[in-house]
Amino acid sequence: MKRYILTGAPGAGKTVVLRQLELQGFGVVEEAATDLIALQQAQGIAEPWTGASFLDSVAELQKVRQTRAAAEPVAFQFHDRSAVCTAALAAFLRMPVTGGLERELERIRAEQIFERQVFLLRNLGFIARTEARRISLEEALRFERIHEDTYRKFGFEIVSIGPGTPLERAAAITKALLDASVGNVTSRLAQP
Repeated sequence: MKRYILTGAPGAGKTVVLRQLELQGFGVVEEAATDLIALQQAQGIAEPWTGASFLDSVAELQKVRQTRAAAEPVAFQFHDRSAVCTAALAAFLRMPVTGGLERELERIRAEQIFERQVFLLRNLGFIARTEARRISLEEALRFERIHEDTYRKFGFEIVSIGPGTPLERAAAITKALLDASVGNVTSRLAQP
């Protein structure tokens, strides 16, 4: 199974594109942070992302979801974020990378969980604020740059997906996958 990451700043449309990919028959794995924020806000914690254990909790839930999804009989699987996104969140919040997050980053590197190509969904030019998404467009653009820099630091290749409809963006992703597959076959055929 090939596992790919969809990433980008809050409000970039990752979840909607993930739904489109799911409708097209791809395996998908949900984002962890938004679910943890919603749960903790329901428990009366207004800004859970400021808590000392938040990054570790996100990394742990991402690991649980990735491990559970590993048994799915699909050729391609798309993950709405990864532990590298959580490291980008730490940088954005100016928080240190926690021990649990560090261990998860090492695990995904050592086990080569994800393909090297990461699909970075670019911002849509606006932000729809929610209880979990309290970020301005200016902050979202800074967060997008941090995501890109963090993924490159961890050795990933960025595949930029510009604004568009969910169908157009999913088509750009599947075209990039096809182009990469054709390139790999061509490279193997050219070898003596």
